[in-house]
Amino acid sequence: MPQFSTVDIVIAVFVVVGIFFVIRSIRQVPQGYNYTVERFGRYVRSLHPGLNFIVPVIDTVGARMNMMEQVLDIPTQEVITRDNAQVNADGIAFYQVMDASKAAYEVRGLENAILNLTMTNIRSVMGSMDLDEMLSKRDEINERVLRVVDEAASAWGVKMTRIEIKDISPPADVVQAMGRQMKAERDKRANILEAEGQRQSEILKAEGQKQGQILKAEGEREAAFRQAEARERLAQAEAAATKAVSEAIASGDIQAINYFVAQKYIEALGQIGTASNQKVLMLPMEASSLLGALGGIGEISREVFGGPSASGRTPTSPPTRPTPAPRPQPWARDPDEGGTP
Repeated sequence: MPQFSTVDIVIAVFVVVGIFFVIRSIRQVPQGYNYTVERFGRYVRSLHPGLNFIVPVIDTVGARMNMMEQVLDIPTQEVITRDNAQVNADGIAFYQVMDASKAAYEVRGLENAILNLTMTNIRSVMGSMDLDEMLSKRDEINERVLRVVDEAASAWGVKMTRIEIKDISPPADVVQAMGRQMKAERDKRANILEAEGQRQSEILKAEGQKQGQILKAEGEREAAFRQAEARERLAQAEAAATKAVSEAIASGDIQAINYFVAQKYIEALGQIGTASNQKVLMLPMEASSLLGALGGIGEISREVFGGPSASGRTPTSPPTRPTPAPRPQPWARDPDEGGTP
């Protein structure tokens, strides 16, 4: 059995103690964490992710702080609004530790402190609003709560990244009243839209009638202008014809005046025959007189246009026919015979 000297034993003890101190001085910190180092119970520095060294026996690892963003569930709580409506609200908060030393030594129970701070500010913000305002302005509630909580938590080395209201539950009777109100509002908007549609329809109809009347008036004006122009031209033609007949009469051509009178005679008979209020015509002349007039017109036309007459001779002025005496009517009696007609 080998014999160890005192020197060998002392060296071996120093080697073991050295290995022990080396092992105790090495600290490996995982990613996403920071460790605090305490020397005789006082904070001196923080260890970051990776391999770190401390003074063994003198330095000790204090708090192991999670530096990643963390989520904190806000439990359901009752909130009374400004108009005395009681609702239940819950939410969720996200935070991240930015300074491990403050988070470890400035507050005890970091998560509990953030939870209570958030719940208190949710009640304060939502309690300052009416029910309708609270239901319609969730973004404003989130922003106000986040601003207040983040300002308070910054002293703890914590950054509040987001605070969201998950659910707002009014009582059942309030929900029913809101449903009736919503239905009434929808009915009101429907009636307003229907009235607006009818009003617009009436306006468009009136505009159409106005445009129609304007176009009709313009058409009547144009028609009146055309009729006046036609009458003017007709009068000019009549004047020219009358002038021509006058010149023919002045030159001794009696056939022209006979043609002119016969033409007017036929036109007058045509107007009497086509009148809508005339059903029976009582002519105060003989049929033979009318036929003779028509024959005379034919002779005049042949003479004017240079054609031969019906007898093959050059037409002359038609002989003057004696005017027949008017026939006695069957109901007329001689006054000398007595009696009444």
